[in-house]
Amino acid sequence: MSVVVAPSPVLHTPGAVAGAPGSPDAAVAWHYGDPFGEQKAAVARVAVVDRSHRSVATITGAERLSWLHTITSQHIAALPNGHSAENLDLDLNGRVQHHFVLTDLDGTVWLDTEADRGPELLAFLQKMVFWADAKPAAAPEQAVLSLLGPQVNTLLDTLGIAELPGVYEAVAVPGGFLRRMPWPGADSFDLVIPRAELTDWWARLTAAGATPAGMWAYEALRVADLRPRIGIDTDERTIPHEARWIGGVDEHGAVHLDKGCYRGQETVARVHNLGKPPRNLVLLHLDGSADERPATGAEVTAGGRTVGRLGTVIDHYELGPIALALVKRSVPAGTELVAGSMAAAIDPDSIPAEDVVQPGRAAVDRLRGR
Repeated sequence: MSVVVAPSPVLHTPGAVAGAPGSPDAAVAWHYGDPFGEQKAAVARVAVVDRSHRSVATITGAERLSWLHTITSQHIAALPNGHSAENLDLDLNGRVQHHFVLTDLDGTVWLDTEADRGPELLAFLQKMVFWADAKPAAAPEQAVLSLLGPQVNTLLDTLGIAELPGVYEAVAVPGGFLRRMPWPGADSFDLVIPRAELTDWWARLTAAGATPAGMWAYEALRVADLRPRIGIDTDERTIPHEARWIGGVDEHGAVHLDKGCYRGQETVARVHNLGKPPRNLVLLHLDGSADERPATGAEVTAGGRTVGRLGTVIDHYELGPIALALVKRSVPAGTELVAGSMAAAIDPDSIPAEDVVQPGRAAVDRLRGR
């Protein structure tokens, strides 16, 4: 679905350079003149990133959590007030349709996702309500900023809070809330506030010491942290195991393995208990001497044979040109690869361990007396 997102008012900030036309980040700043300096600030100090192009929605009603629990992959029926989670909507074959982040706070579930996915996700949720006391609705009046870095705690007075929330927890701020995420990086927070106050919040945060940083900085840290972005690092065949989305709330995942009764659950259970995913999401190091970067969706080949699909391609302030890619599980780390027309190599530390015996296999072995 094609979604037109109005340019963020923060783009009027001096030095702001918008994302490339037609890209998912065209409506916000890609950088503010010092891309690598902005990344360093997000790692060593504190940076603020405009992510107001995210699509925000709400779910109200007494059964909002128990109802959402039954149709999505995460275990949220008893999610405490002021807590967050990542969640997926899967199709009947277990392929990922939507990834979103949700926060339950004071009687409302807030959820946000990619701009081009928001309308379709909301339409799905509204279609699935039936008789439940749950009311999904768009919330275009809310916007997302992200705060990154170990010195976010220097902004407590500006945020109007006494202390920072824990991972996947949230606290109210004037007009919205602040939640802590486990990525990108160790100190990552999303600030959901009224869109009408976006420029005011931006001005206050930067005046208090936060470095303006563009989506380039956010994306570079996300890629280095091996966190996929729906529709960019995934395709129409992606299943949760391939994209590292397995794990409950406490495990920083989006699929809880101790629940069932949601669309696509059979595929999740089968892969977890008996199989392996056909592809793995891995980190690629790219040849920095090439003149042109390959595009998202380009083929990854080995010896002329297609072995994967390229996702986000980005320049990291320490790692140089890197990318995420879905690569066939059978491809070993030392394989010489070509991403588009650029030489590439898999970071060996990004290959998931294969030495874990699946529960289903272990049960079969016990029955056979092994």
